[in-house]
Amino acid sequence: MQNLNRVHLNGLRALESVARLGSLQAAADELGVTLGAVSQQVIKAEAQLGRPIFARTPKGLVPVEGSAPLIARLSQGFQALSEAVAIGRTPDDTLLTVSVAPVFAGRFILPRIDRFTARHPDLRLRLDASARLVDFSRDDVDLGIRVGRGDWPGVEADLLLAQTVFPVCAPSLVAGLRQPADILKLPVLMDGHAMFPWDVWLEKAGLQGHEVKPRHVFSEASLAMEAAIAGQGVMLAWRLLALSAVKQNCLVVPFGIEAPTGMGHYLVTRAGARRPHKVRVFEAWLRQELDEAMAEWAALDVGLAER
Repeated sequence: MQNLNRVHLNGLRALESVARLGSLQAAADELGVTLGAVSQQVIKAEAQLGRPIFARTPKGLVPVEGSAPLIARLSQGFQALSEAVAIGRTPDDTLLTVSVAPVFAGRFILPRIDRFTARHPDLRLRLDASARLVDFSRDDVDLGIRVGRGDWPGVEADLLLAQTVFPVCAPSLVAGLRQPADILKLPVLMDGHAMFPWDVWLEKAGLQGHEVKPRHVFSEASLAMEAAIAGQGVMLAWRLLALSAVKQNCLVVPFGIEAPTGMGHYLVTRAGARRPHKVRVFEAWLRQELDEAMAEWAALDVGLAER
């Protein structure tokens, strides 16, 4: 135990986080400090250990040869500490922490959160809006909502809604769209972090071999959608993202062709763990909201350019 007096604990946390996540910025986000602070913690920890742990390369910090055993032991140690803290804490059954991607939080949960509060006034929600997959061994999170194929290791993933995609644009751009190929004439707005390419819809629409030429690329789907609402081009959207804007006629679906991506929205919890009451009631509420949203979508007029 005396060895722990030689290196500051924050420095060891920084070493482990950088090595596991692969970048200073990701470690800073996880630890809740600035990038500069993580960098300084790494430098101080290396000095206290008397050896470099990372090589500085143009692509960032890379663990040096021989540092793998140290990093592995640090990961095991911090995981054990996290589990010990979880055992020692008194659980708060009134607070539900949900890790959810920002676009899902902003476009679907927030507009409906008052209905959850009305139904469960004894529960408080804490939304952790992050695209990072939750790590239940480290994060103080009750459940996650993620988009993917549901095959993440170490978690139990239950499908909430299969994902399909389709083009959307402002009503002002619909004129002249008579067949799916006409979509190729419009400026394309890209979500730079999209997990699916335009090819999935082009193939479904019978346009194999064609390519779209992005006009603008955005770091988040919500930004691309706002640009689409402003009439700047066409984007690939999905039902939960586009529902509100289509209902308000801010966006239209030029063609009623939806392409499956092979992915879906999943509710993610710790593998093998019993779900507490607060998680079960949130899942029941969320599934009901999704059912109602899909019923609203079914009642909408989409595919206007086809008629």
